[in-house]
Amino acid sequence: MLNVNKIYLGDCLEVMKSFPAESVDMVLTSPPYDNLRDYKGYTFDFEGIAKELYRVLKTGGVVVWVVGDATIKGSETGTSFKQALYFKEIGFNLHDTMIYAKNNVGMYDPRNKRYKQSFEYMFIFSKGRVKTYNPIQDKPVKSKIISRPHGRRIDGSFRKRKSDIIAKPFQDRFNVWTYFTGATISKDKIAFQHPAIFPEKLAEDHILSWSNEGDIVLDPMAGSGTTLKMAKKNNRNYIGIEISAEYIKIAEERLKTPPDYVVKPI
Repeated sequence: MLNVNKIYLGDCLEVMKSFPAESVDMVLTSPPYDNLRDYKGYTFDFEGIAKELYRVLKTGGVVVWVVGDATIKGSETGTSFKQALYFKEIGFNLHDTMIYAKNNVGMYDPRNKRYKQSFEYMFIFSKGRVKTYNPIQDKPVKSKIISRPHGRRIDGSFRKRKSDIIAKPFQDRFNVWTYFTGATISKDKIAFQHPAIFPEKLAEDHILSWSNEGDIVLDPMAGSGTTLKMAKKNNRNYIGIEISAEYIKIAEERLKTPPDYVVKPI
């Protein structure tokens, strides 16, 4: 029996070994990567974790893997791509490569001779064919009427249907998502006691997209608990695993507070 709506203290690889196979509907996490994050000296076995995620994830479920690359001695590490290829190697489908664009990045240093880095990858890995997809429809439709072509004339032009279609006011969002970030934006100050968090709205949007109410959402590197908080808000069961007792205290405190995020104007 899998215990839900709790945070486990320990190494996520060892904790997940106690979970039944095919027991989790969705995974949403952002692992430590390269040297960008000081995680109190902890390291993690990426390949072992990836294999365990495949084992515990239900067929049709997805893993949302939010990751970026450091630039070391003038060269990007490419860690994100290496990890994506490994996920594919062990059986995952690379369902989508999405972009998490940051709306308020820091100062630009021209000495770097490169454009300012302002995004991370959000890889969507699936175990088989994706079972749940609830597309977010918040992209305004410019045209109110859509005329669908119906066959071709001899000259190659399209015939129109007898009746036009009235378009919905919004269409499906594209796969580049933009969010405000930083301690000056969010009122949830306790979250920033963790060195690297992603926006609550980002977590919520993925949870709404790839899971349904009552599903189990796992964050194996729970950090300050953003995934868990948004899963709870949206009537999903959550499981968090975190190796730092200090960060678990932060996450548990955040689970008591209402969500706080800034929605980017469209």
